[in-house]
Amino acid sequence: MITDFLVTIDDLVWGVPLIVLILACGVWLTVRTGLLQVFHLGKALKFMVRNEEDGHGEVTSFGALCTALSATIGTGNIVGVASAIAAGGPGALFWMEVAAFFGMATKYAEGLLAVLYRDVDDKGHVLGGPFYYIEKGMGKGWKWLAKCFAVFGTLAGLLGIGTITQINGITSAAQTFFDPNKSGALFTLGSGDSQVVITVTTVVVGLLVTVCAALVVIGGIQRIAKVSEIIVPFMAIIYVACGVLILVCNVSAIPGALYQIVVGAFKPEAVAGGIVGVTIKAAMQKGVARGIFSNEAGLGSAPIAAAAAQTKEPVRQGLVTMTGTFIDTIIICTMTGLSIVITGAWQPELGLEGAGITIYAFQNALPFPEQVGAFLLMLCLMFFAFTTILGWDYYAERCLEYLSGGKMGPVKVYRWLYIAAVFVGPYLTVKAVWTIADIFNGLMAIPNIIALLALSGVVAKETKSYFDRKAHLL
Repeated sequence: MITDFLVTIDDLVWGVPLIVLILACGVWLTVRTGLLQVFHLGKALKFMVRNEEDGHGEVTSFGALCTALSATIGTGNIVGVASAIAAGGPGALFWMEVAAFFGMATKYAEGLLAVLYRDVDDKGHVLGGPFYYIEKGMGKGWKWLAKCFAVFGTLAGLLGIGTITQINGITSAAQTFFDPNKSGALFTLGSGDSQVVITVTTVVVGLLVTVCAALVVIGGIQRIAKVSEIIVPFMAIIYVACGVLILVCNVSAIPGALYQIVVGAFKPEAVAGGIVGVTIKAAMQKGVARGIFSNEAGLGSAPIAAAAAQTKEPVRQGLVTMTGTFIDTIIICTMTGLSIVITGAWQPELGLEGAGITIYAFQNALPFPEQVGAFLLMLCLMFFAFTTILGWDYYAERCLEYLSGGKMGPVKVYRWLYIAAVFVGPYLTVKAVWTIADIFNGLMAIPNIIALLALSGVVAKETKSYFDRKAHLL
């Protein structure tokens, strides 16, 4: 009954109006910035690895990006893509890419506004994000909307995208690899489709991740950024290398996969074989929803990290922030999706869900023994999801700091609640977990998208001013 109720709420939140609103915002910002994600992507990638020497902030520009990527490159890239294709067919990947393309302009605007309207106190502590560009950019009369975002962000971190989905993905991957037959079962929770079998692997891995997360989370943004700067690039390179190898080894199957993806976006029944529930609406809804979950464009999370960057140029940081969507979805999610479509891992008759779909794809597409492919994917998923736990703790803490007026007492209490949520995450069902995450994602996106549309003129003005000033240097 609880699961059915959550699905009903999810369908209301992620209905056609919100999907249209998010895509329309990306299209509008793309127009206002002159197709910036195409013409200035090269500069953005260059700025990504070149920090400003005289910038102001708490972490380097690259550190801020890695903190944002630590929160975005996670289960959304591995489990989220699989779930989207399983529910909406191969066409869901097409809509995920469309959302990501326009989402790059959205992410750019978020990073720009975060730096433009951020607050820096006498001690050099930086706080910024949608709550500040709503309050300062739109005016005090909209402070209620800023508080709504902060509340949704705090809850999203605690109950959705930051904790439960990530630890659930980690333990599920470990379970699939180490004990696929669940021979080490300890007890069972729920019944029917909501049944969860808890094994020794689930308990041990869950405890280890909880302890490691606690050790980093308690150290704050500096420790999170340092850990992210090491883990994120390393694991992203390994995952991309595996993805490239899969595509090279299965190059003859790529045209057929692309056909399924494109045709499936507009005529799902042609490639889904009459599978119940696979419709154009399902493909769009799941593709956009999982795309937003994966790259967080329009969600309002990344600008919280961008605000802490050591920079004095809002446009420059906006460009750096934009690369997060390019890396996360255009590169990583595309590789995951192609692997799943090429191997047919999404087909219902296989009886797979979540991480199991992507693990199957890697096992059958990589030129290694099945156990090696499964191990590599499990390793990537575990590290990606772990860094997402860290990144979202930072986001949620900053939201709570805004709500508490800068008081750190509530933040310290929240950290322990956050760690507790990580601890209980493995004991919830996959469907319920992703549904809760989707709901909070949608609720966060609404106030943020409203602000981005209202401040699009500011974004266009700042963009033009920057490129006019820097024309001779760029």
